[in-house]
Amino acid sequence: MEDAGADFGYRGEQLGLPEQGPGSIARPGRRLGALAVDWGLCLLIAYGLITDSYNSAAQVWAPVILFALILLTVGTVGFTPGKRLFGLRVAALDTGRVNPLRVLLRTVLLFLALPALIWDRDGRGLHDRLAGTVEVRV
Repeated sequence: MEDAGADFGYRGEQLGLPEQGPGSIARPGRRLGALAVDWGLCLLIAYGLITDSYNSAAQVWAPVILFALILLTVGTVGFTPGKRLFGLRVAALDTGRVNPLRVLLRTVLLFLALPALIWDRDGRGLHDRLAGTVEVRV
């Protein structure tokens, strides 16, 4: 389309976000890296503190711990440990701070997986669009 003369701009331009640096849209690699760190942390907690079986830890407890981790940390400070490590945070488009109800909606949709796999041209997943949030660089 750009060859035909259509100018789509950069990711986040429609949202009023900068093209690069702090406040710009988080790239998919950083987002997946942060999720991998959070998953590993939750798996370690489940395996070390709750159960003595890797299968039980991975299948039952780690997702429950990850759900609670996302709700508690993103709902209070705007990022999980993995997001902090990768320099990311979740922000509401209108206020900048994410309230707990938005975090709950975003997390439930994230755990359904399909909304997180459907992205718009700004790189926001459907879970972010429906919750009115965006994941940005710090």
